[in-house]
Amino acid sequence: MPTDGNSHYIEFRDVSKKFDRPVLIDVNFYLDPGKTLAIIGRSGVGKSVTLSHIMGFLKPDSGSIIVSHADITGMQEAELRRIRKKVTMVFQSGALFDSLTVGENILFSLELREDYDEQNKEDVVNGLLEMVDLLHVKDLYPADLSTGFKRAVAIARALAAQPECILYDEPTTMVDPIMSDDLGNLMLRLKRQLGLTAVVVTHDLDLMRKVADSVVFLYKGEAIYFGPVSELAQCKHPHVRQFLAMDDVEIDGKIEET
Repeated sequence: MPTDGNSHYIEFRDVSKKFDRPVLIDVNFYLDPGKTLAIIGRSGVGKSVTLSHIMGFLKPDSGSIIVSHADITGMQEAELRRIRKKVTMVFQSGALFDSLTVGENILFSLELREDYDEQNKEDVVNGLLEMVDLLHVKDLYPADLSTGFKRAVAIARALAAQPECILYDEPTTMVDPIMSDDLGNLMLRLKRQLGLTAVVVTHDLDLMRKVADSVVFLYKGEAIYFGPVSELAQCKHPHVRQFLAMDDVEIDGKIEET
């Protein structure tokens, strides 16, 4: 249930952020519990900055941000740590410890959990790796894994914290089409089996269509579309039309010079 009277799990209300130039301009969107939101658009339009605001790593110049039903806009670091126990992020790099095996990477995230003894922790590690179909790589090191496997391991490690919400940063970038499809299936399975709320930043429209309920399209810092994935194709904004047309060209295997 909402803790601060906010029914949406995540919400941006007129959020603006400027560095050397405006990066987010009066951005509005929301995400309800158990749903998945995709954030799409070309590089440099504010997608990763949006994730950083959700995690509280950045503060907006104006507007307000709701996360886990609470207004985090003015929260201090101690309060934000409480929010981050509920909302975790899977970084594009995977952010695994190179000196630890896959199993040890996941175990590391359990070390501060006082509700598990050593056998419980081992069972949890095995269970999480089984959930992502990677128990067979438990004793390997990150250097032994493909990019896609590293991201699946990072997802398993994120799940060890028993989050309510996962933020995925470009999960299928630089992976082959088969692994991309496998990661999408994994994300969809976690949504259905665990009821996880999720935000996925992606250029991959196939992934968006597979896992997301709603989508925010960012262009030059503005949310030029927010709504159901099923209605994105009807959007008349020229930059959305162009983006979708480029995807159609890639699907058809045609390369046309302009």
